[in-house]
Amino acid sequence: MTDIYPRSAFLSACLLLLVACSEPPPIFHDVERPLRLSDWQLFTMDANELAPSESSVVFQPNNPLFTDYAHKLRTLWIPQSLQAEIVEDKINYPVGSVLSKTFYYPRSSSTALTKVADSGLQKINLSENQLIETRLLVRKNDGWDAFPYVWNDEQTEAFLRVAGASKKISLLDQDSTQTTDFTYFVPNENQCAGCHTTVHPDGDMHPLGALFSQLDVDVRTGIASPLEQMVQRGWLNDEQVFPRSESWQDLSAPLDDRALAYLNMQCGHCHNPEGAADTSGLILDSSQTLAINRGVCKPPVAAGGGAGDLRYAIVPGQPEESILLYRMRSDKPDEMMPELGRSLIHSEGVDLISRWIEEMPGAC
Repeated sequence: MTDIYPRSAFLSACLLLLVACSEPPPIFHDVERPLRLSDWQLFTMDANELAPSESSVVFQPNNPLFTDYAHKLRTLWIPQSLQAEIVEDKINYPVGSVLSKTFYYPRSSSTALTKVADSGLQKINLSENQLIETRLLVRKNDGWDAFPYVWNDEQTEAFLRVAGASKKISLLDQDSTQTTDFTYFVPNENQCAGCHTTVHPDGDMHPLGALFSQLDVDVRTGIASPLEQMVQRGWLNDEQVFPRSESWQDLSAPLDDRALAYLNMQCGHCHNPEGAADTSGLILDSSQTLAINRGVCKPPVAAGGGAGDLRYAIVPGQPEESILLYRMRSDKPDEMMPELGRSLIHSEGVDLISRWIEEMPGAC
């Protein structure tokens, strides 16, 4: 049989058949806007566990976005018999594709929420973790649509909240008894578009993490990469050469590569040649090679009071004199960057960019 039917295609077909028989697949809602997350059938749930549908692929991008130390369970589902296409360095997902991202915090033994590194779980133990929200990006005929769902206190259902929501959170530091109290904000639909629309003002929303260059390796789980799993399921053909992007979390990578990868993911959706922050002249999406375009010795254009009375975005060798780091260290709404998606300061990101600037040669 394998002589007339390629082995890879045969295995993919078998896998799809097994998945289809084990549980109902997710449901694509083209017109409806379901009020309950469960109506999408993206997860199975009992009193102890939230698990992604077996029809989905769980993935971690090489460069996860920081969101107030929340952990994230990400899934991708493409309806059976449909395929995504790779055009240049982008994935064109077919109509009906659904991306989900569930935000949660681990609990400590005293039931407090704990500030630890994202563990990249394949499923969520509900006795050990607190669910906060699940965001969906759904590929429809006229483009991507965003659905923010907020989990109830009982962790039994998440409900659509198009206006966003807020939750009071207390995080316990892993190595101390000190807690950090803050307000966690669930974005409204317009704020979703604010980040997921990288071409302003008339561009369309698109994924930020489920990109070709971000899905090559899943170092957290040690299983096949998301792209390999997509090939196994028949969602991609197997003739592609998968690229690798540097990860800011890869301690073995050069510091320069790690810093640029971090800025690209955290800032590049706005700070790109066609993005919402293009008037700033600060381009952080890795498309620039000139140091001044990346902020080196570049005076601010529209930072206002957010510049902290500093002269340049980046001053080589002097992190404390650099506006970029000043804004990363701020948690004030009129100063902090990124201005959406966080209330807390990302200490690990600040440390990385501080060391990068400190080792940067030259002077202004």
